[in-house]
Amino acid sequence: MKLETKIAKFTKPLYLESGRILEPWQIIYETYGELNENRDNVILITHALSGSHHAAGMYEGDRKPGWWDGLIGDGKAIDTTKYFVIATNVIGSCFGSTGPISPVYPGSSERYRLKFPVITIKDMVKAQKILLDSLGIKHLKSVIGGSMGGMQALRFAVDYPGFIEKIFPIATTYQTRPYVIAINKAMIEAVRSDCEFKNGNYDPKEIRKRGLKGLAAARMIGYLNYISPVTFDKKFGRDYVKTDGMFELFGRFQVESYLEYNGSNFPKWFDPLSYIYLLKAISLFDISRGFTSLKEAFSQIKDKLVLISFSGDTLFFPEEMREIKKYMDEVNGKSEYYEIKSDYGHDSFLVEIDKFEDIIKNELNN
Repeated sequence: MKLETKIAKFTKPLYLESGRILEPWQIIYETYGELNENRDNVILITHALSGSHHAAGMYEGDRKPGWWDGLIGDGKAIDTTKYFVIATNVIGSCFGSTGPISPVYPGSSERYRLKFPVITIKDMVKAQKILLDSLGIKHLKSVIGGSMGGMQALRFAVDYPGFIEKIFPIATTYQTRPYVIAINKAMIEAVRSDCEFKNGNYDPKEIRKRGLKGLAAARMIGYLNYISPVTFDKKFGRDYVKTDGMFELFGRFQVESYLEYNGSNFPKWFDPLSYIYLLKAISLFDISRGFTSLKEAFSQIKDKLVLISFSGDTLFFPEEMREIKKYMDEVNGKSEYYEIKSDYGHDSFLVEIDKFEDIIKNELNN
């Protein structure tokens, strides 16, 4: 599989949904496979909250492959011998696209920090469309994404009708519910309350080296909603860490040790400000904003939606995806809905690829 990472830099302003602009700005992206002569074999991969453009394959020195490597590659469901696959890092993130920790202008030592504008899912998609236009890509075979990536896929369907053959929103919603907004608020406040956050004026190198307890705590909160109670039972039960005393105040159950480990590692590779900005984008997501109703929003869609949800998802519940199917049936009937039986939880779209890869493969081949 041919694997390349590139950065696209833009000097023209990116006009944001908030009314503010980014100028200049850039997107880092990864490509897999070969673009055909007609430029019509392109699939766009959109990532979730803590994802990146590195969706598949491995570079020299990597310890593990990209986050959807089981799905993307030669002979896999998203077959890179047939398709030219592009995975971008969204604006606002911290892996090379313009975000809150980026320099205000090239060569500047000043970073945006909390002066960075609020970014929405619509803005992310607009930036990706500008990237595609710059590459001379006028049509997509598909857009595929889970969670926040599914929000982007759905946004593409509404904002750019006729541009994509098939859209795969996976484990997502059409409108972030109060429950998820509340979870996001708890995570944001966990980060902000850490004195080492310094109101956004921290040294990123120090955070990567020493960590940030507030961000670690936020990540632990997140895990409570990415993995279902059933999975916590199966993985850990009530087992206690063997080296900890049962009646030590801070002695730990195995599940506590798991959360501590994943939480403490998170600041070593993800930026606190990007986490806050992306959580805000997820909370703001509402596919009907700018329309008189949800039905009017869905009526914009001209391409086929392939909706995939997981029965055990306790973040974006299956009934939210069924609502999308209901609206699509009312406006054009161009949708399929698959509910995967799973008790893993929201992160099923990352860890149980074997349960839905054939759906993607068959839909792409049809």
